[in-house]
Amino acid sequence: MFDEDDLLPISALQHLAFCERQCALIHLEGLWAENRLTAEGRQLHDRTDEPETEARGDVRIARGLRLRSLRLGLTGKADVVEFRRLPLPVGSAPPEPTTDHPQPPSVAAWRPFPVEYKRGRPKANRCDEVQLCAQALCLEEMLGVEVPAGAVFYGKTVRRLEVVFDLKLRLETEAAAARLHELIRAGRTPPALYDKKCESCSLINLCLPKVATGRSAERYLAQAFVEKAKESEPVSQ
Repeated sequence: MFDEDDLLPISALQHLAFCERQCALIHLEGLWAENRLTAEGRQLHDRTDEPETEARGDVRIARGLRLRSLRLGLTGKADVVEFRRLPLPVGSAPPEPTTDHPQPPSVAAWRPFPVEYKRGRPKANRCDEVQLCAQALCLEEMLGVEVPAGAVFYGKTVRRLEVVFDLKLRLETEAAAARLHELIRAGRTPPALYDKKCESCSLINLCLPKVATGRSAERYLAQAFVEKAKESEPVSQ
């Protein structure tokens, strides 16, 4: 079990699954840059980040719900969690309100269904599914209920991709959480390794994957600044 002070962002799992170096640049070196893709993603999330609830028939919708898992050492915020009313067993009736419990128990009667919003399209890897599964594991720990499935909404396709939290995905998510804590504890940024996906990364000009191999981007930029300053110094006669 982790302490509150040791919890890491759920969103870092998506960074980790996409690229461990990107994850370290953001969460170890504190580097960030925005491009068109990240700006569009931020605008999409801004519409779901404000804490808000609403009811639509047998579905209660919670936006901006705070999440945490002391077991996995994760914390974050869910874009949307739909609480879907569970059907009552045949012949049964909902519990009657009492003096001690004016409202029927809600957690046992409603099943959480997390929904994560992404600006693009479904990816070749499972980084989005891992991030969503981490939210489900947090909900299970917090509420003591089973969360068997959720969905990722993609802005480009304007469709939901339903995700089943099977054993394989759960184990992959738990392994990613463990790897994230290992990366942060080690305090070392992995070396650069150029790949086609680097071109879509907003940190490409900070990471410099084609030239900064094996070096911290922060140290590389500092050295480049020193060299540039030397070039600007006047030449003594």
